[in-house]
Amino acid sequence: MGATTTATAVAASPTLALPASGRGNTARQSNFPAKPLWCPPILLAPVNAMLRVARDLTIDEDNIEIAFVRASGPGGQNVNKLATAAQLRFDTRKITLPEDAALRLNRLAGQRMTKEGVIVIHAQRFRTQERNRADAIDRLLELLREALIRPTPRRPTKPTFGSKQRRLEGKKRRSDVKAKRNTARFDD
Repeated sequence: MGATTTATAVAASPTLALPASGRGNTARQSNFPAKPLWCPPILLAPVNAMLRVARDLTIDEDNIEIAFVRASGPGGQNVNKLATAAQLRFDTRKITLPEDAALRLNRLAGQRMTKEGVIVIHAQRFRTQERNRADAIDRLLELLREALIRPTPRRPTKPTFGSKQRRLEGKKRRSDVKAKRNTARFDD
């Protein structure tokens, strides 16, 4: 009697149902329910995303303003209908940079930085807003990273004794060649 009750319990279980045809195991069901019984609540509070530029510098994504404008160049009808080019504006006064890095950033940005210290980057390389937005942010981060790198100062070096000798020997050979050109070949 105990054997029959376990056989009916196995047959009634949806997770261990045996195939009706007996050929293969194609009708196997999952061990997990179709929908979870409980889900954790989704946090709807705005999360400030911070973009890491360097080890000691992060910028808030809220400080970056991105507007989409119409792109120029080829693109067929798409270029006249959609605003896919991203125009990024970032105020450099909202971040604290060392004085030398701020000067390098000003020099590297060139015409992309306004007199008020706002960097304007125009990205229209791709045909979608998402890719142009990501491209503009990547270019801003690359510009900031490049400005943070201190250039290595040049150490003046003296020429070696051998290099001086080779230079003088070369000058002597050249001088001899030119001197031989001036000698008169015919006697009058």
